[in-house]
Amino acid sequence: MTYIDQLKREIQLKKTPKRIISLVPSQTELLVDLGLESAIVGVTKFCVHPKHLRMSKVVVGGTKQINIDKIIALQPDIILCNKEENTKEIIDSLKEIAPIHISDIYNLEDCYELIHMYGKMFNIERTTSTLIKNLQLEREAFKQKFQNTEKLKVAYFIWKQPWMVAASNNFIDVMINEAGFENGFKAQKRYPEIDIESSELNEIDTIFLSSEPFPFKAEHVLEFQKKFPEKTVKIVDGELFSWYGSRLLKSYQYFKTLHPST
Repeated sequence: MTYIDQLKREIQLKKTPKRIISLVPSQTELLVDLGLESAIVGVTKFCVHPKHLRMSKVVVGGTKQINIDKIIALQPDIILCNKEENTKEIIDSLKEIAPIHISDIYNLEDCYELIHMYGKMFNIERTTSTLIKNLQLEREAFKQKFQNTEKLKVAYFIWKQPWMVAASNNFIDVMINEAGFENGFKAQKRYPEIDIESSELNEIDTIFLSSEPFPFKAEHVLEFQKKFPEKTVKIVDGELFSWYGSRLLKSYQYFKTLHPST
């Protein structure tokens, strides 16, 4: 069977894959929630959901560095990767081991497409269709409740030293808008470094400090609050802004808690 991934690459599979290696944490969780946990043989050290998974599966490295020998030994039928999370060098090193499916996520339609692709590849289309429907229902319920809410302008920090924010042309920016906010750095691209003295911060209503990839803590909230006493500063769950897949089911309920009116 021939399948197409999100980079429009052709993937040849002789049968439904029964031995899966996932090098992307959000995709690993998605597989489990789709009922494919028993087929997973290898994961990364960052595949933290569900918590028990790393105890029962082989950890083959991280998202940027992998142990090729461990991967070869697992004899995978397919390896699941992501354009942004995994490097081209990793992809190239795996080509002779097993077919590779690469995701490329920029928006919710990309998320739905990936889930649909997994439904076809793993022969679980009824399950994936149900998940997509439930995600759309969660989104619609949130939109109806907050469609008339004023959009506060936010700065979404992902890193310190240097200070970096999520700007446009990435999935976090989409989720900022989904959450009912406006990205104060939408005029820039990707994840720019910014000066903490930047005049753009003067226009911000709320400062979000993401729990990942930099692990912002209460001490950083105090640091920002001291510098910007008139602004709201809070730590937000980075997974619920950046993990695509089944974790999106939890995102919209979480977004409700970020609005002062709830």
